[in-house]
Amino acid sequence: MRRRACTAPRGPCYRLLALGAEEDAMDRGNPVIGAIGRRLRLGVAGGGIGSFIGAMHRMAARMDDRYELVAGVLSSDPAKSLAQGREIGLPEGRAYPSVEKMLSAESARSDRMDVVAIMTPNDSHFPYASAALRAGFHVICDKPMTNSLPEAEELDRLVASTGLVFCLTHNYTGYPMVRQARAMVEAGLLGTIRLVQVEYVQGGKAREEDPPPGPGMPWRFDPAKGGPSLVLGDIGSHAHNLLRLVTGLEVEEVCAEVGAVVPGRRVHDFAGALLRLGGGARGSFWVTQAAAGMENCLRIRASGTKGTLEWQQESPQSLSWKPIDAAAQTFTSNGPGVLPFAKRASRIVKGHPEGFPEAFANIYSDAAEAIASRIAGSAADPLALHFPNSADGLEGLRFIEAALESSGRGGAWVRVGRREAV
Repeated sequence: MRRRACTAPRGPCYRLLALGAEEDAMDRGNPVIGAIGRRLRLGVAGGGIGSFIGAMHRMAARMDDRYELVAGVLSSDPAKSLAQGREIGLPEGRAYPSVEKMLSAESARSDRMDVVAIMTPNDSHFPYASAALRAGFHVICDKPMTNSLPEAEELDRLVASTGLVFCLTHNYTGYPMVRQARAMVEAGLLGTIRLVQVEYVQGGKAREEDPPPGPGMPWRFDPAKGGPSLVLGDIGSHAHNLLRLVTGLEVEEVCAEVGAVVPGRRVHDFAGALLRLGGGARGSFWVTQAAAGMENCLRIRASGTKGTLEWQQESPQSLSWKPIDAAAQTFTSNGPGVLPFAKRASRIVKGHPEGFPEAFANIYSDAAEAIASRIAGSAADPLALHFPNSADGLEGLRFIEAALESSGRGGAWVRVGRREAV
């Protein structure tokens, strides 16, 4: 599993996920202030008032008190951006009419922002992230990282050349029990992984009249803005990333069908695939936004030679572990047997629920520690360095391209990262 050591190392560093003294995750203090003497100064692009994801980003940044929101572009409409900036309480003169103006003005300030969070339509992720990196700002970016593989490759190279932190908000990797699963795999408790099943099933686009005909179509239904596949970019990228994080394996070949199950729909609302993974493991992948009545069922099952792990996002508090020669067990956040990588992500005492906002905040907090350590020239806590980054974004685009090519060839097996069928 390829990682870039400057932001989120993998490989040997994963030993730290399962070893070491357990700490009280609620009493770590504020490592960002400890490193640089202040909170990180955050600027935002997108996510204006009324935006679900914008509110999640701002909540995640505030939850552990590691960021101070100092600048923003809240809308592509300049007047609206300025008005909404004032409404959410940005400092005077630091609500901007455009991302370009924000980057230029902030670059000239002595108290300039440290990091830019990007939550705009998908087609703008690449130009905005590239411009921010070239201006010397760290980046937190919504998925998918870009709309095309060439853009993803170029952005990944730019991250490497600048040495700046790039965090991709695959927020489901922030759940404590997802991290418990990863740590158990790293500790060898599953043995050799042989089978993986991952699915992400939603019902929000099950109606034939979604979107309604006429002008004002949502940007996600426009391939120029939303990307070549609505379902793969919107939720398939999450399922693929979750598989990679939990198992530590890469998808090497894919046999896919991608399309629409709602009659007359011009964008993809379904994708299914068989997977060949590293180490000889086999997998299945199923994502849809057109399963009537479903809400947000992201689920993974990983089976190895010693047992099976199961987790689903609609019941995120528990992780099921079924060893081959012992009774089944259930792990819960901050409960007995939780390993350090999971305990770090648990804010409250066992038996209390945690969920989507907390998982999002874990990604923000880990990125904050990495950024503050970079600013201070010090070493970050290794457990903070496992947030998704540009390498993950690149692998996501490689998978999407391979799945689309396979589907276009009638389900032929296609190597991920290459163009020829096998």
